[in-house]
This record gives sequence, structure tokens and C-alpha cells, in this order.
Amino acid sequence: MSEVESRLKDLMLLSLGGDGMAYRELLSKLSVRLRAYYRRRLGQGCSDAEDLVQETLIAIHARRATFDRTQLFTPWAYAMARYKLVDYLRRSRVRAAVSMDDCEEFCAMDETEQAAASRDVDSLLSRLPNAMSEAIRLTRIEGRSIADAAQRTGKSAAATKVSIHRGLLRLARLQAAGALDADD
Repeated sequence: MSEVESRLKDLMLLSLGGDGMAYRELLSKLSVRLRAYYRRRLGQGCSDAEDLVQETLIAIHARRATFDRTQLFTPWAYAMARYKLVDYLRRSRVRAAVSMDDCEEFCAMDETEQAAASRDVDSLLSRLPNAMSEAIRLTRIEGRSIADAAQRTGKSAAATKVSIHRGLLRLARLQAAGALDADD
């Protein structure tokens, strides 16, 4: 979790507990971020950016009780900002294309999904012999070349290819047999 996400979520949780100072600080920090968010999408000269900031803060205030304390804060807040932006663009009939690369800083990574996926992969690979597991991990997960994987494992390139092929076949057979259920 990023430092910004952590701080904003802490402020939100404190404010939900009735801390007025935390709520004022949350709205203040969020308004700076929202202002930059809207200006980047609408242009520096757009006078409507400030109105959108206010509309978004009002929406966050009105819906603050719906915030799931177990989830990340910034995706929840920026979802409302995005909806306000879409509503504005529809009203003004402006069509703008925004690259998803521009949104990266506002989308906190959901580490729980990544951790769960990592555990699932580790669980699957643990069902294979070490040579197969390591060859698959190096080439398919880490994206290394066959030659690099062979060098790291001390095997030939041909042996590494065979390990990958046989390991993937074994996983496919386990799946077909129903041995790879989520509960395993």
C-alpha cells in the first residue's frame, strides 16, 4: 500500500469514527489531488474543474457511510471522481480520450488479489517436481529466456524445455482430473 493511500485511508477511518480534524484534513488533501486530476483531464484553463472538485467532495461526504473499511480508499474516492467527470463530459458533450497510463497514481494496487494469485501459483507449482517448477517459474512467470533459465538451473536448454513442457502437461492433467480445485 502506498504512503498516500495509507494516509488517506487512515484519515477516512478516523473521520468515520467522528474525528472532525481528520475529516477536514482528508477533504483538504483530497481536494488537492482531485483538482490535479480534473485539470489534467480537462486542461489547465477549464473553469469547471473546481466545480467538479466540489461535486466530488460532496458525493464522497454523502456516501462516506458506504466505504468498506477493509478496502482501499483511493479507488473508492476516484471512482466517484471519474463518475463526476463522465457526467460532466456527457452534459457538455465533450469527448476526451484519457490514457490509462495517466491514471496509475490514483489506482492503488489491490495487494490482496496479487498476494492471493501469488499463493495460488505457488500452490500449483508445489505439486510439481522442483526442476519443472523452477523452469516454469523462470520462463513463464519471470519472463526469462530458455537459455537464461537453463543457465540458472544448471540444465541444458533442451532439458529446460522438456521440464517446462512436462510440467505444464502435468498441471493440465491435474486440472482435468479436478485436482486443482480452489479449496486445495
